[in-house]
Amino acid sequence: MPLLDAAKGIACAVIVGHHLSRYGPMPAGAYALAPDLFAWLSDQGRLAVQVFLVIAGFLAAASLAPDGTLRVDRPVARILQRYGRLVMPYLAALTVCVLVAAVVRPWLDEEVVPASPTFGQLVAHGLLLQDLLGYESLSTGVWYVAIDFQLFALALALVGLPTLLQRSSGGAGGGGAGARLRARWAPVALVIVLAVASLALFNRNAGLDDTAFYFFGTYGLGMLVFWAGRATRFSTWQGAVSLLALVGAGALAIDWRSRIATALVTALLLAIAQRRQWLSPTHWPAAAVPLQRLGRMSYSLFLIHFPVLLAMNAAVANAGPHGAWVDAVGLVATFGLSVAAAALLYRWVEARPASWRGVFTLFAALLVSGLVVSH
Repeated sequence: MPLLDAAKGIACAVIVGHHLSRYGPMPAGAYALAPDLFAWLSDQGRLAVQVFLVIAGFLAAASLAPDGTLRVDRPVARILQRYGRLVMPYLAALTVCVLVAAVVRPWLDEEVVPASPTFGQLVAHGLLLQDLLGYESLSTGVWYVAIDFQLFALALALVGLPTLLQRSSGGAGGGGAGARLRARWAPVALVIVLAVASLALFNRNAGLDDTAFYFFGTYGLGMLVFWAGRATRFSTWQGAVSLLALVGAGALAIDWRSRIATALVTALLLAIAQRRQWLSPTHWPAAAVPLQRLGRMSYSLFLIHFPVLLAMNAAVANAGPHGAWVDAVGLVATFGLSVAAAALLYRWVEARPASWRGVFTLFAALLVSGLVVSH
């Protein structure tokens, strides 16, 4: 789906720009050259995360339950597989960040530089529990990785619960067309209920922002868009999309949140693109292939850009007296170097099959690196 890759590429570039505009002395020096751009990136750039959440929900529905019912034979194995695919590039990037932070700490007197990690902090990050256990993040944006994993596990549990209950009651072998219809729609109904609860209640409670319940409204919109796109009749699709729009509008009427508005617009645009078959590769122009490639390695870019930002801030800050243009060039160079580093991380780690041997090796590398720089 090249269009989704392109959307992820644009969203990731905005998120990287958000961090470039906020962290270190370079954005402070370059601010005067483009104050409106820096202000927008700093204040609103984080909203691009909502695009990732909607697309993640869309792809989760396509993978786990394309017809509404769970199509996974071994749910626990699937969750562990998801963990492996998420954490291999994540652990590699965290190791780089721990080492870079140790190098630049004497040269960059900024709060943005993470402190020397503790053993418990390293283990918590490796298990994606750092926010739930109250540890300071080793890198910016790593909260998203933990939330993505929670959301995937929660989505799998929701779509699998009706099948599990049916089997436990001994009803797996029959029931006729009515039972099959209920089995198909029960998971969709559960996703709708939890998505509405998230949009109306959980997402308004900042104390829940370390859990999947806070973000499931956005993720659920993506899942529901995918299922709506499976409708063969235009009237059915139109009704489903209208219902999604009403749910989103109702949530915004209760409490206006820019993040939910962004998610709703993304979901509706995705619904239209799916219906018009714009997601097909045949509708993708060759001139936009570089953007598609950026989207494919957007996860690696999201993970690795922060240590590059730390290193460049330290280098520019200690280069002697300079003007705003030097800081601006430094920010552009940071983005370019981040893309190059992401290409290496994608090729060497993310694009390779996940394995427990790889997970354990990278986990050990993170622990050893953290313990070395802490002593």
